[in-house]
Amino acid sequence: MKNTVKRTLIYSSMMLLGVWESAHAQVNFKTKQWSLQLDATGKLTSMKSIALQQEFLVKEKASALLSVKKDGKVLAPQHCEWKAKSGELLLSYPQPGLEAIVKVQQEDNYISFELKKLTHTEAVDLVLWGPYPTRIADTIGEVVGVVRNPRFAIGLQALNVKTLGGYPNNESDIEPSYDVFEGGNKVDVKGDDLHKQLFRGDVARPTEYGSSLQAYCRNRNKDRIIENWSHSSYLAPAFNDGGVAGSKIALFGVSTPEVLSTISQIEVKEGLPHPMFDGIWGKQNVHATDSYLIMDFGMDNLKEAMDLAQQGGFRYLYHGDPFENWGHFKLKSKAFPQNWASMKQCVELAKARGIALGIHTLSNFITTNDAYVTPKPDPRLAKVGYSRLSSAIEANAKEIGIQNPTFFNQMENNTLKAVVVGDEIIRYGSVSASTPWKLLNCERGVFGTTAAAHEQNDSIGKLMDHPYKVFLTNYALQEEMSKTIARLFNETGLRQISFDGLEGCWSSGMGQYARQQFTKTWYDNLKPELQGKVINDASNPGHYFWHIYTRMNWGEPWYAGFRESQLQLRLKNQQFYIRNLMPAMLGWFSLRPETTPEDIEWMLALGAGYNAGFGLSTSLETLHKHGKKDEILALLKLWEGARMQGVFSETQKERMRSLKTEFHLEASDKKTYKLIPVYNAYFKHVQQLKQPGEPVFSTFTFNNPASEQAVEFIITMAPGKETDSEVMFDQPSIAINHQDALVLPLSLKKGQILKCDGKMVKLYNKQWQLLQTIELNKPLPILAVGSNEIIFDGKYTGESGADIKIEIRANGTPEILKTKGV
Repeated sequence: MKNTVKRTLIYSSMMLLGVWESAHAQVNFKTKQWSLQLDATGKLTSMKSIALQQEFLVKEKASALLSVKKDGKVLAPQHCEWKAKSGELLLSYPQPGLEAIVKVQQEDNYISFELKKLTHTEAVDLVLWGPYPTRIADTIGEVVGVVRNPRFAIGLQALNVKTLGGYPNNESDIEPSYDVFEGGNKVDVKGDDLHKQLFRGDVARPTEYGSSLQAYCRNRNKDRIIENWSHSSYLAPAFNDGGVAGSKIALFGVSTPEVLSTISQIEVKEGLPHPMFDGIWGKQNVHATDSYLIMDFGMDNLKEAMDLAQQGGFRYLYHGDPFENWGHFKLKSKAFPQNWASMKQCVELAKARGIALGIHTLSNFITTNDAYVTPKPDPRLAKVGYSRLSSAIEANAKEIGIQNPTFFNQMENNTLKAVVVGDEIIRYGSVSASTPWKLLNCERGVFGTTAAAHEQNDSIGKLMDHPYKVFLTNYALQEEMSKTIARLFNETGLRQISFDGLEGCWSSGMGQYARQQFTKTWYDNLKPELQGKVINDASNPGHYFWHIYTRMNWGEPWYAGFRESQLQLRLKNQQFYIRNLMPAMLGWFSLRPETTPEDIEWMLALGAGYNAGFGLSTSLETLHKHGKKDEILALLKLWEGARMQGVFSETQKERMRSLKTEFHLEASDKKTYKLIPVYNAYFKHVQQLKQPGEPVFSTFTFNNPASEQAVEFIITMAPGKETDSEVMFDQPSIAINHQDALVLPLSLKKGQILKCDGKMVKLYNKQWQLLQTIELNKPLPILAVGSNEIIFDGKYTGESGADIKIEIRANGTPEILKTKGV
């Protein structure tokens, strides 16, 4: 009887711990909502929701909890033994004596697995967690490492930075990612990709059966020659991080609404970065999507820049190009005469007005005028690889003999064609086609270094560079630069940063590992009052980095018009943010002198629809010129204030995400808004050379789904490459549904704008400065409900006239919005 009681107590204790070993040597781990089961070989046999009693593991695709790659082959364990007393799994692999000890720790909502020890670790290439195959296919969070359907989610979290999210597809550890610039395309997403999900990483990835989750940790105990960043041969130096021992992950299965709270618990419990803004976790703080004004500022013009930022309702003012050099990050001396001390003064002045200042960086890019390059190059500049001089050379030699050309004749992603010998940087034109190997057409002592004679067998290193005509770092110099950026923030109090160019960290030969270490080093070296409170984004996301960054903000305005530049990429990015449980951003937009208030409201409505912020790039010069500056800044403040107050309903947001309708917002009072749908269409009138007396007017059809109303329009002359800039368009006229035509007594010139708001017609120059208010001798034409025939006419003076662009607009019924609590 006593033995029976004893056995019952032992069994009950193991059940409470959520871990037991069955008669068939199955090992089962449980949390409150989920169970995970391994068989006697360490292979997964179940991932089940307890509440739903639903199996999510694809058993026929299942792999081991932890596999080992050795001599190029992935080895699964053959035997798994559960050590209940120590809470450890002992995994034995096919090669004699190759064993792993994995520490298992169960929490309420997740289970952690840590590789405590691996025998023969010096001979192991890497360890692989997974892939863990699931039946979930609805939403694949490729960066955050979570797959979910409407009811249940399964996730993997790497619990330290050396445990890389994803699968080791290549030796460089650069994870797969969609690149809009690939193939030279910059304007937008390629046509073939418009209807695809554009994945950035593969911690979670879609499969034919659903999805998989995976992570790994590489052994970096020796030098490797790898394919890296368009180089078929690249030296990846050994790196001492303790090897694969210590690699650690968390697995969880929870109801879908609890995913974010579960990751938050993991961050806190496991000591991961956990940024807090105003006492709220960054991934759940509405201010993580704060928009910002991008404008150069300095000691001489900060006050005016802050005035404009406040007029537009911005809490963040961001300098897009503050540095004279990258490397030591010296600020531009004209704007910041006392370097960082001047920036600190600016930060303190802005803080007194409730504005936070931010800066743009290029991460580990090093300009050729930086002290890391000139007058003596730092030995920690990144090298593709090395050779030795095959013979001595004089200081004026234009041909340099080398023993091995392997690292030097790779011309892709080789902009500067630079090598370093001693303290001299040399540029070369090409490599000889055969032995004896030589660097040809050499330029000696470049970038302020000194040409010198060098001895036979002296080391010569091929410097790694970037198309921005900059050099890059090895890992040690990367760490120093990251700490320098942290020190800049600590000494000045800056509160926003973008780590542009993070792909530069691939120069270390450690791919995503180095890229995420760069941001982790910065984060770890911030002083306590700043750590977790600096809004940051980057050019590359990352699994561990997900815990650090506030948001991503992709979309550039330089390649097409305000509404066209990378529009589809911006929309695709919103899907990415949703998949990966991130705050949403629309990217950068450029406010130029010709930008219209309608353009701004189009952007603002789209942002409200996705609850997404944006960066608005402009300049003091532009705003001085812009005739509608005050109207635009008022719209920015109005819309963003309403978005942050959460006044828009989900139905309204859905409509604002559509590109078919635009919206106008007005404030009735401090607590009430009017949202007005705007229906518009664009038409083009082309100069036609016909015989005298033959009509040259254009006929269009505009559908008005709103009520009967006076017409609104915007008319511009948009010259093309072969049009005569001196040609004018005289007496433009609009007739609607056979009503008397509205004839405007003026000549429209290149760049001028005619705008009618349904009440009056005004003529502007291309910078929206008012030139003339048109006196009307009759009422404006009326748009009927439904289909309207519009006849547009006028006369060109001369040939090769520009097209006339016409936008017709109609306003829908205002919708009343109130702030919460009203």
